[in-house]
Amino acid sequence: MLTLSGHRVDQAQWCPSPNFNERPDPADISLLVIHNISLPPSQFGGGHIEAFFQNCLNPADHPYFETIHQLTVSSHFLIRRDGGLLQFVPCDKRAWHAGVSTFQGRENCNDFSLGIELEGADNIPYENAQYATLAALTQLLQHHYPAITDARITGHEHIAPGRKTDPGPAFDWRRYREQLADFREEKA
Repeated sequence: MLTLSGHRVDQAQWCPSPNFNERPDPADISLLVIHNISLPPSQFGGGHIEAFFQNCLNPADHPYFETIHQLTVSSHFLIRRDGGLLQFVPCDKRAWHAGVSTFQGRENCNDFSLGIELEGADNIPYENAQYATLAALTQLLQHHYPAITDARITGHEHIAPGRKTDPGPAFDWRRYREQLADFREEKA
């Protein structure tokens, strides 16, 4: 069971990122955005994602890294292929994950959202362990931030259409929502 203390998930590996700032309204946490990331693209494992979010990605490690190593981005959470959970930014702070984005007519989704990265790629199926961790994490976040209703869970592709494609067609939204409902029934 996941627990949250002081805007950090107790069971998550803490990997602090310098890429965050204050939210315009710290009480306005009302959207959950699901992403995917793999570094290098479509390759899994290693510490490249952590290095990227901590501004330590070595451009000499892979040609693709030469094109992104100077970006300053982050997310609140990363769920590894094995279901392992990492946290980079406390939930009450604004992580830099959504970029230019709009949800239900409201721009700058970073201001009011939490970002969860799944280690993955648009067209590679996600692992069972990732769905299980995602459902447990979602339930925890919804409990602590009740403005994040099921209708306020979205993909990066939905808030930045034409610019972003993740979590992509391999992400099974129905399965995720069913696991979330099952998780809630077990906790009831």
